Amino acid sequence: MTDTSLPGAAVTAAAPAFRDVTVYTAGQWKAHHDVHVVDGIVTAIAPTARPGGGTGNGYVIPGFVNTHTHLQQSLMRGIAECTPLLEWLLAVGEESVAITPERAYLAAVSACLELLRSGTTTVVEHMWPHPSHEIHDAVVRALRDTGIRAILGRGVADRTDPSRKWGFEPRLMQPLGEVLDHVDHLRNEVAGSAISMALAVPNPRSVTDAGMRTIRDFAQERGLPVSIHLLETGTDEQMCRQHTGFGAVDHLDRNGFLWDRVLAVHCVELDDAGQRTLAARKVAVSHNPLSNMRLGSGVAPIPAMLERGLAVGLGVDGAASNDTQDMLATLRIAAYLQRAVHRRADLLGFPQMLDIACGGANYALGLSPVTGGVTVGSPADLTLVRFDLDYATLPVRDPGASLLTTGSRSIVDTVMVGGEIVVEDGRHTRIDAGEFTKQLAALSV
Repeated sequence: MTDTSLPGAAVTAAAPAFRDVTVYTAGQWKAHHDVHVVDGIVTAIAPTARPGGGTGNGYVIPGFVNTHTHLQQSLMRGIAECTPLLEWLLAVGEESVAITPERAYLAAVSACLELLRSGTTTVVEHMWPHPSHEIHDAVVRALRDTGIRAILGRGVADRTDPSRKWGFEPRLMQPLGEVLDHVDHLRNEVAGSAISMALAVPNPRSVTDAGMRTIRDFAQERGLPVSIHLLETGTDEQMCRQHTGFGAVDHLDRNGFLWDRVLAVHCVELDDAGQRTLAARKVAVSHNPLSNMRLGSGVAPIPAMLERGLAVGLGVDGAASNDTQDMLATLRIAAYLQRAVHRRADLLGFPQMLDIACGGANYALGLSPVTGGVTVGSPADLTLVRFDLDYATLPVRDPGASLLTTGSRSIVDTVMVGGEIVVEDGRHTRIDAGEFTKQLAALSV
């Protein structure tokens, strides 16, 4: 077996981060290898010098990148269950208006801990617009405290409508200039940390033409990603045609609001023409299958998007519509749902699903590319799973097949973010889960 390492890397200079494990790298599993990490970067993947002297039964993969969630919704589990999307949105809106910094902190910590326990190392948070700086400060503090890597999308909208059909909840709005000034403030606050900033647009209906141009220029000048819900249901298309005479994708495109740092979330109703436009503009897509199922939105045409060259990442969405933050469950359902719809058992196997879940939308998000597994030179955002922690995953015929078909957070042993272990032996290293559970249980709803 060959040694893969950075030029000049001293493989034996320090103890490896993971010793004698099976590593998924370059599209294959390599048994009895060590993974070396220096200054938060994977510097080498080398045959182990002492077989049997380390984890042995551990399997290392890149950490998942959850491309879409709403952290504060972890306190809204089960809300407005079995109701249409707009009715559900109004119920969530009422909870969002009433959120306090204390509850925002607890919600964000809860969601991040659940994500980490399911092997997620990066979360893309799509905050709803909110005028309170204290709410945002609480979320930033939660992200720092849990140790997860985060892209924090600050909510932004400039068209009001309490019905949410052609605009956003007025009570959560503030002047666009103030919002963008606050984004710059937050960028300074998180500089040099594992948190970076983005803009989060609720949907095409919530921003005016002038607002789109202002947001685009602001984001492009600063190299920020922009996340936007798009065609989750037919409402975007219907409302955009009614008010502008154009479909949702064409409406955005006419305003120059599609470029290579845009992440379009859901895209359930994205037709062939829309797929061609997004592909031409190099827009990435966040696929959220469990949320789409729970809200009855439909099934996004993922195989067609991939065939057209669209970059597709995986998201769990908020716990008000999922109702978990479990990326392993989402990984499996994302594959199974497409197989059922297309009546093909040979769609979206482990190698393709892992690329989608760990790096499918990374370019748009400003993250390092992840293809084919753990890569030397990439940030040490890694997950070690052990199938022997859960008899229901045994025996292991193929580690990738077992992860996709039987994986659950019960087999997640260790999670590393930027070289720091934040989950060890299945327990969080930064947060006392027992005490935190008591705090959540004491909340009134």
